Amino acid sequence: MPHHQIDSPFAISAEEVARRLGTDPGVGLAPDEVKARCRSCGPNKLRRQRRKSLLAILWHQFSSVIVWLLAGAAAMSFVLGDIAEAVAILVVLLINGAIGFFTELRAARSMEALMRIAQVRTRVRRGGGERMIDAQDLVLGDIVVLEAGDVVTADLRLLGASNLAADESVLTGESTPVAKTVDAVGRDAAIGDRASMAFKGTAITKGAGEGIVTATGMRTELGRISDLAQGAEAEVAPLERRLDRLGHRLVWLTLGLAALTIAAGILRGHDVATMVQTGVALAVAAVPEGLPVVATLSLARGMWRMSARNALITRLSSVETLGATTVILTDKTGTLTENRMTVVRYLLDGTDVEMKGGDRPFRRKGATLDPAQDDRLAWALKVGALCNNADLGDGSDGGAAGDPMERALLAAADRAGLSRDGLRSRLPERREHAFDPDRKMMATVHDGDDGCLFAVKGAPEAVLDASTHVLTAAGDSAALDDEARHDWRKRNDTAARDGLRLLALAMKRGSDAEADPYRDLVLIGLVCLLDPIREGVPEAVKACRSAGVRIVMLTGDHADTARTIAEDAGLGDGDLKVIAGGDLAGLDPDGLDAAKRDVILAADVFARVAPETKLSLVSIYQGAGHVVAMTGDGVNDAPALKKADIGIAMGRRGTEVAKEAAHMVLRDDAFSTIIAAMRQGREIFGNIRKFVIYLMSCNVSEVLVVGLAVAGGLPTPLLPLQILFLNLVTDVFPAFALGLGRGDRAVMRRPPRDPGESILARQHWILIAVLGGAITLAVLLAFGLSLFWLRLDPGACVTVAFLTLALAQLWNVFNLRDPDSGPIRNEVSRNPYVWGAIALCLGLIGLALWFPPLAGLLQLEPPGRAGLALAALAGILPLALGQAWIVRSRGGPRRQA
Repeated sequence: MPHHQIDSPFAISAEEVARRLGTDPGVGLAPDEVKARCRSCGPNKLRRQRRKSLLAILWHQFSSVIVWLLAGAAAMSFVLGDIAEAVAILVVLLINGAIGFFTELRAARSMEALMRIAQVRTRVRRGGGERMIDAQDLVLGDIVVLEAGDVVTADLRLLGASNLAADESVLTGESTPVAKTVDAVGRDAAIGDRASMAFKGTAITKGAGEGIVTATGMRTELGRISDLAQGAEAEVAPLERRLDRLGHRLVWLTLGLAALTIAAGILRGHDVATMVQTGVALAVAAVPEGLPVVATLSLARGMWRMSARNALITRLSSVETLGATTVILTDKTGTLTENRMTVVRYLLDGTDVEMKGGDRPFRRKGATLDPAQDDRLAWALKVGALCNNADLGDGSDGGAAGDPMERALLAAADRAGLSRDGLRSRLPERREHAFDPDRKMMATVHDGDDGCLFAVKGAPEAVLDASTHVLTAAGDSAALDDEARHDWRKRNDTAARDGLRLLALAMKRGSDAEADPYRDLVLIGLVCLLDPIREGVPEAVKACRSAGVRIVMLTGDHADTARTIAEDAGLGDGDLKVIAGGDLAGLDPDGLDAAKRDVILAADVFARVAPETKLSLVSIYQGAGHVVAMTGDGVNDAPALKKADIGIAMGRRGTEVAKEAAHMVLRDDAFSTIIAAMRQGREIFGNIRKFVIYLMSCNVSEVLVVGLAVAGGLPTPLLPLQILFLNLVTDVFPAFALGLGRGDRAVMRRPPRDPGESILARQHWILIAVLGGAITLAVLLAFGLSLFWLRLDPGACVTVAFLTLALAQLWNVFNLRDPDSGPIRNEVSRNPYVWGAIALCLGLIGLALWFPPLAGLLQLEPPGRAGLALAALAGILPLALGQAWIVRSRGGPRRQA
C-alpha cells in the first residue's frame, strides 16, 4: 500500500488523505503494515542536538591566541633547556583550562538535567481495536484518537472533530486555543490557520476527535523548526571577539619587541643564546598570563551569581554579552504574559465591573463590589461556572485541565466564593448541549426550585442574536431591541480592539428540559478575558529603557491583541509602531532596501510572526550593529534563540528545543531576572576592563624594564621564571580582587556601550603607558642604585629589581580607583578582596625570598637590609605618580568604561 508523505494534507479532504495513505479509518493499520512502515519511516522522534562532549568543552578552553602564544614560549623554553620555566608556563595554562572546563561542564550538565522529560504515550486504532502505544512507534497512516488533555504526538489530518480545540502556542506563539474542523483549508494557509490539522507538540484543550498521521519525527512542523534551530549559525560572543582582537595585538607586539631586543643585543655583542633567552623573557613579560585565568574566574563568579538569581548560563562568555545587549527581541506568550487566560472585566447592563487581584477583586468605578449585591454580576459568575467543562484541579497548573477561557471563568467564580461543586449541588446538571460550531454556543440545563435553568455561553454575536431580553440592575429583565443590540455590539467591538477576548453569557428558565436552549434568551453580559502581563514585567521594561536597551515584541497573536499587551507592558514611547507578519513575508536580510530596513528597526511590535521571520529579524538587527538578546519559550522561538547573541529561554514553560538553542535559561521564567543578569553583565565588563588595564600596565613595565636594560648595556634585571612568578602572584590575585569589586550603582542608568568598542580604547592605552612607565622608572632606578650606589652583587641587584617590581605592582592596584573618589577612601580601598589579595601576595613574595627551595628555583639572592629598604621605598613611587596623574587628568578606568 502507498505510504509516502502527502504534500499539504490540510488542503485535501480527509477521505482523500486516508485513501492516499492506504488506511481504513474505521479499522486502522494491520500489524504487518505497521512494521513495514516503521522500517521505511523510522521512529517518530526528534533528532536531539549532540551532547557537548568533554573533549569539545576542553578544546574551547585552549582556543585563545594568548594561550597559544604562551604555549609557544613554553616550547622555546624546552628547546633552550629551561625546563622549570617551561613547566611553570604549562601549569598556568592547565590552571586556566581546568577552571574554564569545570565551569562550562557544570553549565552543560545542568542544562541536560533541565531537559529530561517523560516518554509520551498515545491512543491509536490498529487492526479494528484501540490501544495505547509509545509515541515514537507511530507511523504514517496511523489513526490517532484525541481527547481533552492529550498531547498531540505527530502531525495529523483530522478525520473527526467534536468541539475540538488545541493550544498551539508552542508552534505559533498565539495563546488562545484554536478551534479545529475537518474541512480542508487553502494551500497558502499559515500554520495558525490550518484548522484541519493537529500538530506534534501541541495540546488538546477541549473536545474529542481523531486524525490520521501525515508526518512523523523530523518531518513534522515541530521537527522542521527544530532542524531550523540546529542549522542556525550561532554568533561569536562579543567578549570573545574583543579578547581575540586584544590577543592578536599582543602577539604582534610581543614578536616585534622580542625581535628588536634580540637584534639590539646581538649588535651590542651579547651571546646569541643569551639573547634568545632574553627574547623568551620578553615574550613572557608582554603576555598577561593572568588574563585568561582572571577573566575565566570573573565570568565564572558572575555565572554562579546569576545562577543564584535563577539565570542559568550555558557558556561563560554569555555572562558579559548580556551587559553589551542593545536590543531585546522578546516573545509575548509565557515571557511578557503568563500564558493563561484571566477574566479582567464584565460588561453588564449599564455598567462595567473590573476584576483585579487582591482579596476583594471586583471593582465598579474604582470601588469594591460584593457580587452578592449585584444580581447581574452574580448570575454572570454562576452561568460562567455552570456552563463549563474545565477543571481547576488543586489550583496548580499541573492539576488544571480544559479550555483556558473556561478555566478562567471557573477561577473568577471561585474568587467570589461560588465553586462549581457548590453551584451544582444546588442546581444539578440535567444535560449538556455541546458547543455547536454552527451556532457558536454551548448550553447546560440544570434542575432548579422553579423548573429548569438554561445556562448559555458563546460568541457575542451569536448570543446577542439569540437573546430577546437583558438582565437589569433591578434583577428583572428588559426587552432587547435593535438599538440595544447595536449598543452591545459597539461595546463588544471596542473591547475586541483593545485586544480582549470576549464571551457572552445568557440564561433562561423553563419547564421543559428538552426545549431549544438557544431561543428567547436573557442576556446577562459579556465577559472580557486577557492573557495577563507577568508580575514585574512593566518595571523590568522601564529598567531596560533607563539602561538604553530597546525592547521589541515578537508574537504570533493578532496585531490588536499584540498592541494591547505591548502597551500594558510599557513598550514604546507612547506611539507604538506595529508591523503585521503579512508585511514581512519573504523577508531577506541580505536583500533588504534601506527604507524598509529603517521601518523594521523602528518597530516596537511584530505580530503574526513566523519562525523564519524571527530568524531574519535577528539577522537584520545584528547587521545594523546591535547586540541582540532574544527571549522565548516555544519551538517556534528556537532558531532565533540560537542565532541571537544571547538567546534566553524559559526554564518552566520552555520547550526542550528552546532550552537547547538558548545561551541562558530563566529558571523562574521572570523577565525581571534578565535585568538582574544584565546588570551583572555590565558590572563584569567594567571590572574586566579595570583588571585588563591593571594587568597590561604591569606587563608593560616588565617589558620596558628588560628591554631598556638590555638596550642600555645593563645586565638583565629580571629572569623569565621570576617574571612568570610575578605574573602569577602580583598580577592574578589583585586583578581577580578587582574583578570581584562592586559595580557602579548607576550602571543601569547609562546606555549600553558601543558593540564595536574594544576592551581597551585609546585613553586606556594612555593610562596603561603612564602607569607602566611609572613602574619601569621605579624598578630601573632601584636596579641602578643597587648596582652603582649600594654596589651589591649582580644576583642581589636582580633581587632588588624583583622586589621593587613586585611591590610597585601591588600598590598599583590603588591607581585603578574612580577619579571622582578620594585617594584614601574609594571603591578599591573599600574592597576587602583587594586587601586579602595584597596580604596573600606579600606572604608569597616573602616565601619566594626566604624559603630556600623556592628562592633557589627563582635564583633570588639575599639583598641585605639596604637592598630591602631601597626596594620598599622605590615600590611606593608608582603609586604616588599614578595618583598625581589621576588628579591631573581627571580620567580613570571607571569613567572611561
